[in-house]
Amino acid sequence: MAKVKKIEVSQNSLNQGLMGFIKASPSPFHCVSEIEVNLKEFGFESLDEGAQWKLSPGGKYYVIRNGSSIVAFSLGKPASLESGFRMVGAHTDSPCLKVKPNPDRSYQGFYQAKAEIYGGVLLNPWFDRDLSLAGRVTALDTKGRVCHLLVDFERAIATIPSLAIHLDREQNENRSVQKEKETRPILFQLGEDTEDVRFTDILRFELEAQDAKGLGEILDYEMVFYDTQAPAYVGLNKDFIASARLDNQLSCYVGLQSFLESSSKVNSLLVCNDHEEVGSQSHIGADGTFLESVLTRIYEGNSELMYRGMSRSLLISCDNAHGIHPNFPEKHEDTHGPLLNQGPVIKVNSNQRYATNSETAGIFRYLCQQEKLPYQVFVVRNDMGCGSTIGPITASRLGVRTLDVGVPTFGMHSIRELAGASDSFYLFQALVSFFQESKAF
Repeated sequence: MAKVKKIEVSQNSLNQGLMGFIKASPSPFHCVSEIEVNLKEFGFESLDEGAQWKLSPGGKYYVIRNGSSIVAFSLGKPASLESGFRMVGAHTDSPCLKVKPNPDRSYQGFYQAKAEIYGGVLLNPWFDRDLSLAGRVTALDTKGRVCHLLVDFERAIATIPSLAIHLDREQNENRSVQKEKETRPILFQLGEDTEDVRFTDILRFELEAQDAKGLGEILDYEMVFYDTQAPAYVGLNKDFIASARLDNQLSCYVGLQSFLESSSKVNSLLVCNDHEEVGSQSHIGADGTFLESVLTRIYEGNSELMYRGMSRSLLISCDNAHGIHPNFPEKHEDTHGPLLNQGPVIKVNSNQRYATNSETAGIFRYLCQQEKLPYQVFVVRNDMGCGSTIGPITASRLGVRTLDVGVPTFGMHSIRELAGASDSFYLFQALVSFFQESKAF
């Protein structure tokens, strides 16, 4: 398991850490596990939601729900709870193909695993890729107790082959994907004497190969396909980072690194939610109770104190933005097209798809100006739809001032996305400044 060590921060060292983090996080469960490993390394204490909490000024804590969402916080010393929190939010999930509950399909001599489309996947790039599997398995141990295990096959074990151009001459003119028929990865070729294969057997063989001890019946699983190609610098001058899951593990990693640099005098918090890509309406999503319940317990149920604290708090919701594509400049409003490597993007939408307002945007502009960092602004065209983030949802649940920002990206929701190599570092510097004591806001 890759560890995020506190680094002598430079653009290259931050990006190398980012690429290692993403490589080790093929699923939301692995992403949260990586965050947990690194919080422990920096002295953070794990809290159990089912136990009584005893918090101390200057203490550093984290709590995990479902293995795929996490809230970490540090209590400033001598900062009071009435002064509120500096908060950064991101999400752990990414659009992907998720293995169905009854996935087994043997046809024309091949074994395929049926997959359900999770989130707004850009499907065409998934063809002809070297795919692997990762996620969480729920099973019984030898004592009959329910347990959970993380598994990552790591190697390429599946692919979704394209149909040859000779068999469909219209593909380059009219390429649409039949979502149910064409998204079934091939795992292996069946032999004449091959017995009926079950996906749970494949999981068991892999878990045993990875030295899982005392494993009884496999009860269920949440497994996703992912691209085995490692994150890498791209471009003649290494201008870009190419990787799966930049949306939004880049924000998880940069948020974590900046959070670990937070001032001991400031109440700081990092929240990374699952299920953003499917609307956030779950017990672990931003539209659930997770963050609200953690804050309620920090404030020991004192609603008056919590309301005062939230009125002085600020949340920066970090989620990637659409960079202006040189082949499709018409897809952006002509004065609001973010450029890669020109700084983080303030995301504005008057219809509240983003939670930014003039106050929160002004604070971020101030932070960037103080650190001499570039920044940009994105507004979607009036004749195009606008995506959303955890920002408006969290703002409405907590009543907290909120800003939406993100690193400009190409190919968002593709199996391999592209971001500027400088922008992650710019965002990191801005968030580090945000987590420091300041009387300006």
